[in-house]
Order: sequence, then C-alpha cells, then structure tokens
Amino acid sequence: MVKKVGEPCTLYCKGRILGYKRSKVNQYENQSLIKIENVNSKCDTEFYMGKRVAYIYKAKREINGSKFRVIWGKVCRAHGNNGVVRAKFRKNLPPSSIAGPCRVMLYPSRI
Repeated sequence: MVKKVGEPCTLYCKGRILGYKRSKVNQYENQSLIKIENVNSKCDTEFYMGKRVAYIYKAKREINGSKFRVIWGKVCRAHGNNGVVRAKFRKNLPPSSIAGPCRVMLYPSRI
C-alpha cells in the first residue's frame, strides 16, 4: 500500500488581534478586532461571518497534560473596509493578546 503524499491541510486561517473596538469615550473589551491574513476588503469578510476564532496561549501550570490554553470566540461582523472583522470571545481577551496571533477556523460552514 502506497501512502499518497500531498500538502498538509489546515482547517484554519491565520489572524492577528489588533485590539478592542473603541470610540472616543469608550473601549469595548468584549469585542476584539482581528485582521485575517489575505483578506483585504469588506466583501471578502462575508465568508468568515460566524466562524470560530481561537486565541491560543501558553501558561506556566500544566492542566490535563498540556500547558496550552485557548479562548474561543466567534466572528460577528466586519469592521471598516479593509478586511478587519469584529469577534466576540466567551471570556474577554487579556491586554497581552494585542498584536498576538490567533486562528480563524474554517468551521462552521455556511455553504
């Protein structure tokens, strides 16, 4: 039996956390702004609505054999015209997550 060799498949796109949604008088910690790689227009963000977002970070203490933790969120809408989206996380993201990487999962699918 010959194993077929191909490119590895990932079920997520890379993203960067830019910060919180803000206004002149307020900062909304429950909504984070995320720039998704290779998404450069508002119409491109339509595909990512409702997709899951994972912010993965490393902690000191090991739980269940792993030092990695994850905070899950969901893409809720576009922000501006340059491919930035807003995401709501189950627990608010810590300030140390700003400029950090995140994964935008390609599920759940709406197609």
